Amino acid sequence: MPIPVFEYPVTVLVSDIDEMDHANNVCYIRWMQEAAIGHSTRNGWPTERYIAAQWAWVARRHTIDYLQPAFLGDELIVRTWVAEFKHVRSRRKYMIVRKSDDEILAKAETHWAFVSTETRRPMKIPQDVSVCFIPVGEEPTIPVKSES
Repeated sequence: MPIPVFEYPVTVLVSDIDEMDHANNVCYIRWMQEAAIGHSTRNGWPTERYIAAQWAWVARRHTIDYLQPAFLGDELIVRTWVAEFKHVRSRRKYMIVRKSDDEILAKAETHWAFVSTETRRPMKIPQDVSVCFIPVGEEPTIPVKSES
C-alpha cells in the first residue's frame, strides 16, 4: 500500500550552518531531494529500480518559501507528498517543520519531469510508477507516516 505523505527526519549539522548562523538555503534543497528519494524508495521505487528501467525524474523547478530559520542541532521533519501527476510531469510538495514544536520553517515544491535515461527525453509516466503514489493535492489531510 503506497504511503501518501512521507516524513523524513533531519538534524541540522555544523556543515549546514552559514555565516548567518542558521541552515543555509542550499541545505533545504538537499533535504527535499533526500525526502523525495526516501518517499519513492518506501513506495517501491528506489533509485536502483529507476536505473534498471532506464527512467529518471529530473527537477525542472524548485520553489521555497522560507518562513523561519533552522539552527544548529534542530531536529526537523521534511514532510513530502505528490500533489499531482500530469502525463510526463509531477508536482511534489514539501513542508519542513521543527520537530520540537511542529513550527513550519519552510514550504516548498518541486516540478519534476519523467525522462528516459536512454533518450534523455521526457516520457509518459508509466503506470508501474504512478500506481505507487497517491496524489494528495495542495495540503495533506491524511495521517502521515515516518521513514521507519
